[in-house]
Amino acid sequence: LTKRIIDIFFSLLGTIVFLATYIPIALLIKLTSAGPVLFSQERVGQFGKPFVLYKYRTMTTSGASNTWTAPKDTRITLIGKFLRATRIDELPQCLNILKGEMSIVGPRPDQVNIAKELNEQIPYYDERHIVKPGLTGWAQLHVYAGTLEETKRKLQYDLYYIKHRSLLFDAEIILKTIYNIISFAGR
Repeated sequence: LTKRIIDIFFSLLGTIVFLATYIPIALLIKLTSAGPVLFSQERVGQFGKPFVLYKYRTMTTSGASNTWTAPKDTRITLIGKFLRATRIDELPQCLNILKGEMSIVGPRPDQVNIAKELNEQIPYYDERHIVKPGLTGWAQLHVYAGTLEETKRKLQYDLYYIKHRSLLFDAEIILKTIYNIISFAGR
C-alpha cells in the first residue's frame, strides 16, 4: 500500500511535468519528423498481463517498431536522442502508473513478442513479471539490453531487485536515476 501511495504521488508530479511540457515537446517532435507525438505499444505487465504503454515518439515511423532498439539505432530522430538521453520520453508513462499498470520502480516492461521469445530462450525469464514493471529499475542503472547476452545480465539485476525490493531500495534506485539524468544534463 505504501509503495502504491508513493507511485501515485510521484506519478502525479510527473503528470504535471508531462502536461506542462507537452506543447513544446509535441511541437519539436512534429517539426522534426512525421508521425504522432505519442507512441503506444503493447507491453507485458505484472503476472504477464498485457497493457498499452505510452511514450513520446523518439523514432521515425518507418520500419519495424516491434524489435529491440540498438544504442545508435538509425530510426531514432534528432529530438528523440535528446528525449531518450534525458528520459523525457518516459513522462507519458506516469499515466500508466496512475492506472496501476506500472510502478515507479520495477523491471522495465518488454514488448509482448520479445518477452515471449525471451521466455523461451532464457530460464526463469518470466519471473520478472511477478512484480509491476517500472519506469526505472535496478537493471536500467547497470545494463542496456540490446542482445540476448545483455538481457541475461539484465535479468540477473531484475531478479536481484525482486528478491531485495523494499522502500529503501526503491529510494536508492530513484535517487541514482535522478543523479544519472542530472549528470547527463551537465555534460
